[in-house]
Amino acid sequence: MNKTGFEFHHNRLRRAGTRLMQSAALALMVALALPAAAADVRAIKVKTAPAYPEIARRMRVSGMVRLTVTVDASGKVIDVKPLSGNGMLSSAAAEAVRNWRFAPGDGTSEVEVAVNFSL
Repeated sequence: MNKTGFEFHHNRLRRAGTRLMQSAALALMVALALPAAAADVRAIKVKTAPAYPEIARRMRVSGMVRLTVTVDASGKVIDVKPLSGNGMLSSAAAEAVRNWRFAPGDGTSEVEVAVNFSL
């Protein structure tokens, strides 16, 4: 029983599509694993509480703000970038985290931190 040209190409395309989907799934798993591995763990030595923005308090806005903090070798915060959370709260969280001090480490590293605002 001979396969027609159409059946032959159809099967080749199906196998190629399966391989492509498997490769895409593997690439997605690797990409999702990288951010978690990229963030370092550094102990917080000095932690100041953020000032709750008055407008957010009046509007009863609360929640968690996640930030990526760049820390130098001595433990000083050199950059803060918001990852998620309410915009009114993220600026107050970033301002407070700029005053934090972390444990000294080997070179510059990025640390992910969370600041919770609750009424």
